[in-house]
Amino acid sequence: MQPVTIYTTAFCPYCVRALKLFRQKNVAIKEIAAGFNAKAKAEMIQRANGRRTFPQIFVGETHVGGCDELMALDASGKLDPLLAAN
Repeated sequence: MQPVTIYTTAFCPYCVRALKLFRQKNVAIKEIAAGFNAKAKAEMIQRANGRRTFPQIFVGETHVGGCDELMALDASGKLDPLLAAN
């Protein structure tokens, strides 16, 4: 299974929703709290091609985007194959 990295910030309902989906799928998550960590936030912005909103989600090295993109990927049936890819 591909590793999942999610950059989050405190009190973010979209972050909570994305984390909940991965937990329901029993996916191991590397959560990076970047909201108040300038170094982590700069890393997130660089990896996410300039996107500054939370969360920013990566499956392996693939940038999924934010919560809306994650939910759309799951609804289309494309998330599980992405997670399973080697």
